Amino acid sequence: MSGTALDVVVVGATGNIGTAVLDALSADAQVSSIRAVARRRPGRTWPRTTFLAADIAADDLTAVVAGADAVVHLAWLFQPMRRPTATWHVNVGGSIRLFDAVVRQGVPALVCSSSVGAYSPAPGQEVDETWRTDGLPTAPYGREKAYVERVLDAVQASDPSRRVVRLRPGFVFQRSAGTQQLHLFGGPLAPGALLRPGVLPLLPFPAGLRFQGVHAADLAQAFRLAVTDPSARGAYNVAADPVIDAGTVARILRTRAVPVPPALVRGALAAGWLARAVPVPPAMFDMAVGLPLMRTTRVREELGWEPVHSAADALAEAIAGMAEGAAGGTAPLTGRR
Repeated sequence: MSGTALDVVVVGATGNIGTAVLDALSADAQVSSIRAVARRRPGRTWPRTTFLAADIAADDLTAVVAGADAVVHLAWLFQPMRRPTATWHVNVGGSIRLFDAVVRQGVPALVCSSSVGAYSPAPGQEVDETWRTDGLPTAPYGREKAYVERVLDAVQASDPSRRVVRLRPGFVFQRSAGTQQLHLFGGPLAPGALLRPGVLPLLPFPAGLRFQGVHAADLAQAFRLAVTDPSARGAYNVAADPVIDAGTVARILRTRAVPVPPALVRGALAAGWLARAVPVPPAMFDMAVGLPLMRTTRVREELGWEPVHSAADALAEAIAGMAEGAAGGTAPLTGRR
């Protein structure tokens, strides 16, 4: 891959991460052209960007990636979790189809969005990129992310000259994805107005739950660096400070957090799942409470990445988007299913 005039393909270009990556890449003078791939065309445009309508689980991807200097893989189907074969077909099957096209076309760089959810459980433990990526097999998201990591291992081993980069972010937030995320996790009837600051008198919060976050725009800069820096290889944890806990969320919502035993929260989620009142299974809660805390030394020291937004500010922006019904100019960011 040359150091300038890069032709980059972004697959899954219209979602929470994809739109931010297009912003970052289209502002970089080293990127001469972008092929943005999604199932549906967005209602906005980006400089030097051509949109291609394609479904990674069904369409021929050979022409999509042919001649590219780098392919960025962001496509991911979070729902419907009640149909795990459907998400597996897209997330795992589609990834394999895309990676196969990358290999057959000799694309010199593959940059893939993995996740903290790919890591094996290690609640509260700090880990670097060498920690096991076996996910939580009972949680669809963790199971699929872990499997894609194994496929990436095979792609990397098949041709050591190809740069294979995987970014493992924490929870990714931005205002325009607020409605989408509210519906993904709470369902289409989730009352976003309750998240306005000062509305909730108390905030029931799972005792001990802590997690990491990053603003989509900051994560997009990590993707830009992974594409343009020829030394970027392997895995990078990506998250901003501080670690988010009950106090962080309570301050954003201007309320008081009340610790709730995790077993009680899980029981309530299990009942809601069985009643079809919530769209995520209790295994996703198991995954959340078992997540490790990621060290981000490597991405900062080797790629020079530094977030502009704190994790707390990114979360506050997303919560405001949920409360206000914010949406982006693309089909995924409308929040509709």
